[in-house]
Amino acid sequence: MPLTAFARLLRRFRRDRRGVTVVEFAMVAPLFFGLLFAIIEVAMIFFASQVLETVTQDSSRFIMTGQAQGLSYTQAQFKAYVCNKITTLFDCNNGIYVDVRSYPSSTGFSSVNITPITDPTQVKWCPGKDGDVVVVRLFYQWQLFVTQLGFNASNLPNGKRLLIATATFKNEPSGTAGTTCS
Repeated sequence: MPLTAFARLLRRFRRDRRGVTVVEFAMVAPLFFGLLFAIIEVAMIFFASQVLETVTQDSSRFIMTGQAQGLSYTQAQFKAYVCNKITTLFDCNNGIYVDVRSYPSSTGFSSVNITPITDPTQVKWCPGKDGDVVVVRLFYQWQLFVTQLGFNASNLPNGKRLLIATATFKNEPSGTAGTTCS
């Protein structure tokens, strides 16, 4: 007798459709929200990269035209110039690294070395003189938020994403002397 009562209970449970939507949503929701947050994370990375690229292009013109050399800008002053162009998207004082290197115009663009820098102590300040090839790079370690949900877009050991923006150009003749490299 108890077996037939249990069989009737199972049949009744199988036919009852109340709460099915809640159970299905509970099964699909983690995947849906994980995917949604991963899409938002990637969109923020692309947006931040584009902002950093735009700021690099705008700021590097200050060097290309010889204004930074004419005013004897230091690396800290140029970083402050860059930070004035960046909105609240970045922690400029602690997160942006500015690397400016120049190469003699006689070697052209073939001598340019653009290996990534993850250590802030490796950055240089050498805006060059008239006609030099100059590489201006801005680095930012972007904090990721969705890595705990299984999506990992980091490319640094500390779990952050290194964003790099580069501008390469030849200094225009400005009649100013080059600055010393540091």
